[in-house]
Amino acid sequence: MTDSLAPAVPSGTASPPDLTARQADAGPAQRVVPLRHPGRWIVSAVALVVVAQIVHGLATNPFYQWDRFRYWFARPVITDGLAVTLEVTAYSAVLGLVGGVVLALARLSRSPVLRAVSWVYVWLFRSVPLIVVLLFLYNFSALYRTLSLGVPFGPAFFRFDESRLATDLVIAVVGLSLNEAAYAAEVVRAGILSVDQGQHEAAAALGLPRRYQFARIVFPQALRAIVPSYVNQLIGLVKATSLVFYVSLLDLFGSVQSMGATYPGDIVPLLLVATAWYVVLTSVVSVVQFYVERHYSRGALRALPPTPWQRLRAALPALIARARRETAS
Repeated sequence: MTDSLAPAVPSGTASPPDLTARQADAGPAQRVVPLRHPGRWIVSAVALVVVAQIVHGLATNPFYQWDRFRYWFARPVITDGLAVTLEVTAYSAVLGLVGGVVLALARLSRSPVLRAVSWVYVWLFRSVPLIVVLLFLYNFSALYRTLSLGVPFGPAFFRFDESRLATDLVIAVVGLSLNEAAYAAEVVRAGILSVDQGQHEAAAALGLPRRYQFARIVFPQALRAIVPSYVNQLIGLVKATSLVFYVSLLDLFGSVQSMGATYPGDIVPLLLVATAWYVVLTSVVSVVQFYVERHYSRGALRALPPTPWQRLRAALPALIARARRETAS
């Protein structure tokens, strides 16, 4: 009974052991040769030559005065200006982001008044150059010697002298924050609009309060789109702090300008010092951006992007094995 149920093997069909034997007799497997890309290697070589020429020119040209660069790089006058730059950037970034969130929510509000006010604010401060805003605020006391808070066209409840509050640091922070809020508003609004409409509908269907919907569901998802764009704004803000020199605040660029006027022969190395510190600051911001983006990409990606250290650890064994193969051959 059991033999009748066994499947019949067709005539001329080789059994699995026969197939294995035939594959063994066929000889060794052919080596797979990867596709060559000579054009890619040529372009890479040209790029390396150009980079090497630029580095050689920077290192050997006496016009840059690298000895004076090393002298000025960490001088107290430079580090004090750097501290002012960091302080102004930190305050302006926080206030600008908060103002941008408020303006974005007003722009997305159902109130036509809030939408109009937000649109006019964004339109105005994106149209006016930042240096004009700073100079206007710097001379604000000439237009309004005292400021008051009260009923429009009625009695004032509080009065205070504007010149006592408007220090150079306050003017710089207020001007940068007002300008930054206009751009941050569009970044935040674009991030909120990028969240799928189904997320809003699902949160509303659960009966969650609107503030809870925004804080716990919509805004965390919007941050994936907000962070890259706002970091670009933050890098622009770091460099825009160089304009506060024109309102008598000695930041990093202001300190360099002041020392350049005192030591005219060191203008080039001083400018290189400022450039190097701005590169350091923007590089730190870029590193922070990578980890913030990586944090908020959880749940949206199947696998988080590897960190530079993880990439190095993964690539190192392959490089060692390749070097051993080339040495053995």
